[in-house]
Amino acid sequence: MPPGSGPGPAAPARRETSQGPETAAPGLGDRLKQARLAHGLTLEDAAGVSGLSVAYLSRLENERRQPSLPALLTLARVYATSVSTLLGEAGAGEETIIRAKAAEPFKAHGWTYWRAGSPRRGMQALRVQVPPGRANGPARVHPGEEWLYVTAGQLRLTLDGVVHLLAPGDVAHFDSALSHVMESADDHVPVEFLMVHAAPAMVAFSACLPPSH
Repeated sequence: MPPGSGPGPAAPARRETSQGPETAAPGLGDRLKQARLAHGLTLEDAAGVSGLSVAYLSRLENERRQPSLPALLTLARVYATSVSTLLGEAGAGEETIIRAKAAEPFKAHGWTYWRAGSPRRGMQALRVQVPPGRANGPARVHPGEEWLYVTAGQLRLTLDGVVHLLAPGDVAHFDSALSHVMESADDHVPVEFLMVHAAPAMVAFSACLPPSH
């Protein structure tokens, strides 16, 4: 997830400023719309359960905006699908084993990600490398929880306004509804960590939805 990306705690729309893929996947907007309609959700419904604004969701569906990775993860949970499916990747079915040589890196504004789990599982697992330097933009806030395990370098985790320095072997496990920023604590050395993100299932969201009109 890009540095400092995601929503601010007081205004869900701040998540929309987060950095996302350099180029939107062709057809992504239509797949997002079809996934929403398949669950009988209006844009207002989807905004209410995802924390994203109606205007932002509309821009995504019309491919006038590139989604961030946190936004894609959240929408995949809301629509009970996977990021791979939303991106139109072939063979996006469940995987039990992921070989190192088959784990292609994904880059977004300096951050590098390697998928470390099946895209159809209830948790999204990634290997992440964050470049040296301070993060730009607001803190991230989104539904679910996150688990981090530092493997190399030193991670500066600002969680709900409190700064924590994590060395290799250190672990953080927190409610991702708390504002958080992840960055390298070293100005010259990147930090690497394993990250697992789990968000509420669609059934938990839909139970809170008012009837659509």
